[in-house]
Amino acid sequence: MSTMYLVVENRKEWNPFYPSEKVITFQDYLALAEQGDMRNARVINLCPLSRYLSKGYYCSLLAEARGHKVIPTVETLNDLRSRTLYSLALPDFHKEAERVAQEQGGSEQVHVQIYFGESPQPGMQQLARLLFERFPCPILDVELKRRKGWVINRIRPLTPARLTDDEQTAFAEALDHFSRKVWRPVKSRRRYRFDLAILVDPAEQLPPSNPPALRQFIRAGRELQINVELIGKRDYIRLTEYDGLFIRETTAIDHHTYHFAKKAEAEGMVVIDDPRSILRCTNKIYLADLFRASKVPAPRTLLLSREQSGLERLVADQIGYPVVLKIPDGAFSRGVVKAETPLQLQAEAERLFADSALLLAQEYMYTDYDWRIGVLNHRPIYACRYYMVKKHWQIYKHDGANSASGGFDTLPTYEVPKVVLEAAVKATQPIGDGLYGVDLKQQGSRAVVIEVNDNPSIDRGVEDKFLGEELYTLVMQEFLQCMERNRSR
Repeated sequence: MSTMYLVVENRKEWNPFYPSEKVITFQDYLALAEQGDMRNARVINLCPLSRYLSKGYYCSLLAEARGHKVIPTVETLNDLRSRTLYSLALPDFHKEAERVAQEQGGSEQVHVQIYFGESPQPGMQQLARLLFERFPCPILDVELKRRKGWVINRIRPLTPARLTDDEQTAFAEALDHFSRKVWRPVKSRRRYRFDLAILVDPAEQLPPSNPPALRQFIRAGRELQINVELIGKRDYIRLTEYDGLFIRETTAIDHHTYHFAKKAEAEGMVVIDDPRSILRCTNKIYLADLFRASKVPAPRTLLLSREQSGLERLVADQIGYPVVLKIPDGAFSRGVVKAETPLQLQAEAERLFADSALLLAQEYMYTDYDWRIGVLNHRPIYACRYYMVKKHWQIYKHDGANSASGGFDTLPTYEVPKVVLEAAVKATQPIGDGLYGVDLKQQGSRAVVIEVNDNPSIDRGVEDKFLGEELYTLVMQEFLQCMERNRSR
């Protein structure tokens, strides 16, 4: 388990706040270098930060040299020290600044206090979050000023000692939200070796894991001395408190899940799904070309362009009818249609081309079910047969806001035909070593890969039907081994 420290210049500065053994002086922090392996520490630097080569500057500098996760970083301090530097990012915030300032009435300038991405001032929350994500700093004092339009005129870091009584209360509440670990009594807290965040969206209709499965992941992790916590998209700035990230939301490129994965990877954390896997798996066009280049068995496939002519004849010559059309980034059978005739192909392609310059055309292979093989670090760990919805050709059927799915059965991997397992593992080789769900169709001795999912379903009572709790332990063991390797570097 990581250790968190709040570093102040002088202990008296912390007198207005709740006492905590995690609050240390800059001199105390200097002495930590003599206390053995502290590489997993988290540091919140509350020393004065405005001057170059001050104690506050050296606190962040030394934290980075020691491999500690620190807020603010030296890069943030350098950016905030020079208006020339931080103004480069400010045009991105002017629209929000204009909105905020207009809500404040006729004033010519507005001050905003931001504490760990929160502001007690009405209407400031969105601006506070955006600025904190760009300039992660415990306390930011922001000045908005009217020129031709409203602009962010100044940003400067503050210390708790510069705050009024009301501001200190708001700061303490924001710190408590930012990391409740600071206030937990040490004696009542079990010691864990690592911290793992699971990113979830409680409002998602078809999440990769249902709540009982998430509880199983938490239980399995804690049995391996991994402290597992659920986080949401608003916890982006807290990500560096953890050693690993497990994404249990449906992923997409233009989405916060991808931003979380990128940040986790940049921080050297263990992350499933990693950004490369998300990039490769969320686009069916990419996968089709990857399968072809890597000789992964796949259905006969064509890439169709909006500018091409004679698509109906091309499909008839190289694939035949019926044919399946897919948009590149559909999920849960969305954006997937079947065309029985050239006329139907023309109509469906025209509709789908409105959202994508390229489409995928694949041979139609009727089967009663699709195989789903869960592969973790190139090893099959579970196998399911997902059956088609009754009187439908897919395992999901969407009717407006309603969705239906077919039945399933779960098998031990040793009962899966060898040709299916081999194709599934081969499909993950050029993608990465994370957790994947490989969808396949089998007709006799022929098995073909339909797609590889970077964020496969693991639901309590479905994918774990055969392995039970062991399935969750296998995933947590993979995180444990990777985090141990990270720590030993």
